[in-house]
Amino acid sequence: MAAFRFVIVLALFAAAALDARQQTFRTSADVVVLPVTVVGKGNSLVRGLTRDDFEVFEDGKRQALTFFNEGAGGAALPLHLGLLLDTSSSMNRDLAAAVSAAIRFVNAVDESVDVTFVDFATEVRVSRFSPPSYAHLFERMRSNKAEGSTALYDALGLYLTAAEQQDGQKVLLLYTDGEDSTSSLRYGHMIEMLRLSDVMVYAIGYLDSLRGSHGTAQLRLNDLAHQTGGEAFFPVDRKQLDEIYAKIEEEITSRYSLGFISTNRAADGKWRKVEVRVTSPSGKGAKVRARPGYFAPAR
Repeated sequence: MAAFRFVIVLALFAAAALDARQQTFRTSADVVVLPVTVVGKGNSLVRGLTRDDFEVFEDGKRQALTFFNEGAGGAALPLHLGLLLDTSSSMNRDLAAAVSAAIRFVNAVDESVDVTFVDFATEVRVSRFSPPSYAHLFERMRSNKAEGSTALYDALGLYLTAAEQQDGQKVLLLYTDGEDSTSSLRYGHMIEMLRLSDVMVYAIGYLDSLRGSHGTAQLRLNDLAHQTGGEAFFPVDRKQLDEIYAKIEEEITSRYSLGFISTNRAADGKWRKVEVRVTSPSGKGAKVRARPGYFAPAR
């Protein structure tokens, strides 16, 4: 299937964020689904846990699990990949390596049903590709030239707006070497859109080209990953990219999906804090990474 392009006006961001309150990672049965990663000693992933090994709390109240899955999801939770690639002028030295590593990653994750590719500099382009059209995706990725400014927040906003139409698991990989410099969308609004979404973000920040703003860029990439239950990586060498992508692939295929129907039936649009605990002895001392909460639907 040929790739298609989304044409989305920045003025629609605010409306999209409000509409997302009606859709916050819920199925038609009103099930809240949380992607969960469990990391044990030596930073190794903990596999083989069962539904009975987890407890989920919403605003301090334990919730009964109605859905459980380990792995990429399959037909029950189709996997949609997103790739955001910074093609601004400062990426001149790193773009080829970033593209090559991303292509290898897409080929490795054969569970995905499609890839939404967003390349951004001063302008942002968004296209979606199914597996039969991956050759066109790779051609598109390789054709990019490093030029222009960095519209990172606009790129994230456009991707999140497009992802609202997808059902299933959504994993976004973001590669950038700097801080936003030209977006119309502000940082705070972008974070709100992330919190309203059901997307898990893995951010790769190659920040070697930054100087004074290095700390701010790193903090913000960490923040946007944390808000979604994902992780941020900061390689010091381009050779580390394949290792990072391999780790992300392993997490995608080893994570758990926990679903529950909230005991709080109020459709008030308020933020609800979520905590996931591992009760199994095999998970003793393990670190659980998941979304810190979600917004309830609003009438």
